Amino acid sequence: MRRVSRYMTAFALLFCGFSLYVARQAAQEPATRAVEAMPISVARGEGSSTTTDADTHTRRADLVRRGEYLARLGNCAGCHTADPARPFAGGRAIDSPFGRLYTPNLTPDLATGIGAWSDADFLRAMHEGMGRDGERLFPAFPYVEFTRVSDGDVLAIRAYLRTLAPIRYTPPANLLHFPFKLRGLIALWNLLNFEPARFVPDPHQSAEYNRGAYLVEGLAHCEECHTPRNLTYGLSKTRRFSGGTQAGWLAYNITPDRVSGIGGWSDDALMRYLTTGVAAGHASAAGPMAEIVQNATQYLRPEDLRAMSVFLRAQPGVRDLEHVKELRPRDMLGEPAIDDVTTLRGSGVGGVGDAGKVSGAQLFVANCASCHRWTGAGVTGGAAASATSAYESLIHNSTVGASSADNLAMVILYGVRRQTKNADVLMPAFADELDDAQIAALANYVTKRFGNPATATTVSRIADLRAQAQ
Repeated sequence: MRRVSRYMTAFALLFCGFSLYVARQAAQEPATRAVEAMPISVARGEGSSTTTDADTHTRRADLVRRGEYLARLGNCAGCHTADPARPFAGGRAIDSPFGRLYTPNLTPDLATGIGAWSDADFLRAMHEGMGRDGERLFPAFPYVEFTRVSDGDVLAIRAYLRTLAPIRYTPPANLLHFPFKLRGLIALWNLLNFEPARFVPDPHQSAEYNRGAYLVEGLAHCEECHTPRNLTYGLSKTRRFSGGTQAGWLAYNITPDRVSGIGGWSDDALMRYLTTGVAAGHASAAGPMAEIVQNATQYLRPEDLRAMSVFLRAQPGVRDLEHVKELRPRDMLGEPAIDDVTTLRGSGVGGVGDAGKVSGAQLFVANCASCHRWTGAGVTGGAAASATSAYESLIHNSTVGASSADNLAMVILYGVRRQTKNADVLMPAFADELDDAQIAALANYVTKRFGNPATATTVSRIADLRAQAQ
């Protein structure tokens, strides 16, 4: 509540700028309408009398395939699918400090989806954050990044979405706190945090760098999770890619900082991570990042993955605020357990109800050691271990070595499910098996024994994480 109050105060103080923004938008609208009035087919050069039906069919099929690839890159299905039986039909909950939003239906259903939208409507939504009826879209939809995507790529996605099976489904209504449910406030938010403009290549950089910038800053919208937020919940312009939060998960620093970022990763390691979800000796994907790997990045072409790596590794290194005083990367911490199992022999079962009275070691041996071994070394996947460890090592593990135990606690609560072309990774969820005190005790044992001894969590923090919509 304190954070929401702070945001409300900020909006109240800045509301005087609203009239300035409205005036500026009014001056720009005639030109915008003129651009939208241009037939899309003319802009693409269609309608030539020399074009055969076969040529048109081939071009349209190519456009749809390209749109499917780009929709994967943007993880459109991940955000707009709540029920796997209703792909792209929306209804997925997104929690924020302002309340809960539900994603809309993207299928071509005329009544509940976007089947009645024109190409111009779709372009305006992607580039300006405006709905078909002129309503402002809540910035949980990342139009801040999508504005950089070219018209051609946006229309390719639109062509692909038209091929989906229409599903008649109306997602639940948003549950936002007052005054954030008022869409008029989004105009003020845009004034502070949004600059509509297409991507412009940097003439001083290589074509590979610019391709990576176009992907990372555009459809991949990496900043939505990996950049911290400012007072108005916009993306920080001074700490780009230095880490953020999403649905209770920490999205780690992906700048080239060698302590808190990916400065110690090679291009190949980053590409393997995006393809398989595992970078041996560094990290394995869980939570929203596992979903990104499963739905999006594993399908990207090698040249696009390398371009993204080149761009990210060329950014300024920014030290994660949680690691300012640290000298070693989180994936360099930890050592195997030696005698914990023998120490437990003959001891009674720990009680429950308070994290300090619960034996984290006992919980680990009972629930985790069969897969991760009681030493914490895990079980490798044989010849493919470099890409897909069967059971992750907890030593030199970026989640276990982090300054916050949030991601470790989230993994224990919700497990890991990550399907790729290389492996089907499944760690069970313990949210229904262990209470908050047990999960806190287990997480604290794992961080202290196998990772960062200074990291600890509390029962109340586990309760907060459990309440996050996934």
